[in-house]
Amino acid sequence: MDEEKAYPKSTQAWVLAERFLAGGVNSPVRAFAGVDIKPLFIERAAGSKIYDIDGNEYIDYVGSWGPMILGHAHPKVLEAIQTAAKNGTSFGAPTLAETALAEKIVRAFDSIETVRLVSSGTEAVMTAIRLARAYTKRDLIIKMAGCYHGHSDCLLVAAGSGVAETGIASSAGVPDSLARLTIVVPYNDINAVEAAFNKHRQNIAAVLIEPVAANMGVIPPVDGYLATLRNLCDSGGALLIFDEVITGFRIAYGGAQELFGLKADITCLGKIIGGGLPLAALGARADIMDMLAPTGPVYQAGTLSGNPIATAAANATLDLLNAQCLAVAGTATAEHSYTYKPAYQTLESIAAMLEAGLASAAKQAGVPITINRVGSIMSCFFTDRPVRNFADVQSTNIKQFKKFFAHMLNQGIYLAPSAYEAMFVSLAHTKEDIEKTIEAARKSFCRL
Repeated sequence: MDEEKAYPKSTQAWVLAERFLAGGVNSPVRAFAGVDIKPLFIERAAGSKIYDIDGNEYIDYVGSWGPMILGHAHPKVLEAIQTAAKNGTSFGAPTLAETALAEKIVRAFDSIETVRLVSSGTEAVMTAIRLARAYTKRDLIIKMAGCYHGHSDCLLVAAGSGVAETGIASSAGVPDSLARLTIVVPYNDINAVEAAFNKHRQNIAAVLIEPVAANMGVIPPVDGYLATLRNLCDSGGALLIFDEVITGFRIAYGGAQELFGLKADITCLGKIIGGGLPLAALGARADIMDMLAPTGPVYQAGTLSGNPIATAAANATLDLLNAQCLAVAGTATAEHSYTYKPAYQTLESIAAMLEAGLASAAKQAGVPITINRVGSIMSCFFTDRPVRNFADVQSTNIKQFKKFFAHMLNQGIYLAPSAYEAMFVSLAHTKEDIEKTIEAARKSFCRL
């Protein structure tokens, strides 16, 4: 058996963090509560690796929860940040970099004509909902159980007592009056969405969805699901909002909309477009976006929105991705067989190697798993059944995942500390990284 790693500095750091930070962290999943161990404190990162304050090295499949598609500390991104910082960190005034980034987004997404830059995915989705309500003059939002769209009040909601009923608050501090403005239905269940439209058709402002769910683990849409949502919104006078905070520039340069050949009415972006810094965006047709202040009546503002440091990192990241993917646009078939641009072909190859290796290692150990993968995001669920929605995820063997996580961490593999999160593969991951990960998984599966 491999020697157990020691984390004395992280243990001491956690005691101090709990004293001065609420819950010891600034985002709940960092507390490692989902794996029943104390969190590690990270000191630095480079390429596919991160290093904790005790000097331990890990192959990283969290990637700051998705943004680091190029790998950590890419030299050209760091150079762009340093150059921008020398000119000042924030002006509260327009810059050329903001326009340059918006142009890149517009050119990547056929559904987007203009963009509003913000500082977080939560803010992007919150604004998109306000915009949809103003545009349609309706109040209700349909969202899918298990899809996370940030922590704004109307989205921290659980399903009501019936399929087409409005929701109930899932967090303290969320008024029931706001929760009742959201209808929660199962992901991949088109019948439930149809039932909601049948009951509330005149009041539904928008359907909000992660086109590939990635906040309850990775769950792809079943064939025809997204297209039917598009049709229901069109016939019902509602807007279709795609939360592509994770999938945008991740599963294709033009996100899920490029991959599946669909257009959303409003698109929310984050993660990769910030290049590792706080930056997000929403975009849509001009007639929708013109509703935003200062041209329209929908108010939104942000002191640090589109700040020069974040936009420098964002432009450098998208330029590097685009330099590797100037070839043909992606296409999709009913069988989810895709034509990838070169950068995404590389990601597909690396991720497919990892998926196959994990599946083989689990099979050899006699451990039942289901792996869901779309491009460079994937999840390994401990179950022998398909995983198509949040209820399926909740029925998986969470205890086995916790043991697997601990064994992998001890062997230098850093996975998301929750059974409800995704693995992210980057362009910095090498064949050697994948082989080492598969070997660690083989040993870990045998110990379950």
